[in-house]
Parts: sequence; C-alpha cells; structure tokens
Amino acid sequence: MAKIIFNGTVVANSDDTVEVEGNLYFPRESLRRELFTPNDHHTMCSWKGEASYMTLTVDGETVENCGWFYPDPLEGAKEIAGRVAFYGNLVEIQA
Repeated sequence: MAKIIFNGTVVANSDDTVEVEGNLYFPRESLRRELFTPNDHHTMCSWKGEASYMTLTVDGETVENCGWFYPDPLEGAKEIAGRVAFYGNLVEIQA
C-alpha cells in the first residue's frame, strides 16, 4: 500500500495508485480531505492540461502546493482523472 506522510501523520494511502512520469497519483477519496485545502496556484502541462494545487495542514504545520491534480485532464491523461500526486521533497512518499 502506498502512503503519503506529513508531520508524522498518514494523510493518504491506497493500493490503487497510477504512476505517470515518475509520480504516483492517489485516488482523491484516499486523502484525509479535512487536512487539505485548495489554493489559487495553477500550472499548465501540454499533454495533461491545467493542474490545480492544494495546501496541507497537520498539527499546525502547513505546506503549500504539496499536491496537484487535473480537474479536467486532456484526453491523453484520462487515467489520472480524480487522482492527486505529491512532491516528494515536501511530503514523505512510501510506495
């Protein structure tokens, strides 16, 4: 089972991840939603579309833009619809 850990707390876990470009995408329902808030940061990928980012807060410690997702992925990236990936330099990823 793959896990995302921040500040000693498991914030996401799933045995249903998808790997794209070296990033594990977790189903959104595997996240502890109460710990995440959307923010205004966005980036663009030529083949996946526009990414939206989230802020994570655990026990008063916050990390901005630690996870991203594609609300409406382009046709070539439909496999990551409804999934979230994380930056390994901001959270611990156990695969």
